[in-house]
Amino acid sequence: YLKGYRRYEALKLGSPDFIAIYKDELYAMLDDGAFEMFMRQPWKYSGLPLPAKLPPAPKPTDVTKLPMLGYMEQTVARAIITAMTSCSDLKPKYPYINTFKSALIFIGLHLKAHNPKATHYSREKYRKKLEKFKEHCQLIPYLGSNMNKRYKPENERPFDFDYKMEEFLALKHYPLSIR
Repeated sequence: YLKGYRRYEALKLGSPDFIAIYKDELYAMLDDGAFEMFMRQPWKYSGLPLPAKLPPAPKPTDVTKLPMLGYMEQTVARAIITAMTSCSDLKPKYPYINTFKSALIFIGLHLKAHNPKATHYSREKYRKKLEKFKEHCQLIPYLGSNMNKRYKPENERPFDFDYKMEEFLALKHYPLSIR
């Protein structure tokens, strides 16, 4: 309010996270920066006369009454954007499954692994499945970079090459064994 030259438009409702007591009065600040400014010079703000009419307090919106697009935007948009960003960073390609299905499975696992409303047990379970899925997706680039046209004797291959090749071939019979 003071920074806005005491204009009515500059009045903002303070956050309950940034409350200070000065001379037995409560002061609610908008954010951490405003809180810091108040704490440095509380006397500067304590005697300010407020306008006779204060702006109305904002009413919380019931998201269940919003149209579907608004509901989705308010509830799951951030989680979906995070999952899709992770998917685009990894570019998952699960063995023996096309890239479209691989991406859908990755996003589904990511959403379940990072669901704040799920139990801790459920989140941990899906985090492990997501990690296993990522490991399986890394088999193709690993094997591709370590295989040549010519046969290599076992002592010339990377130490875990045979294990990863067996794991890759086993996925042909059980394509989504993320256990």
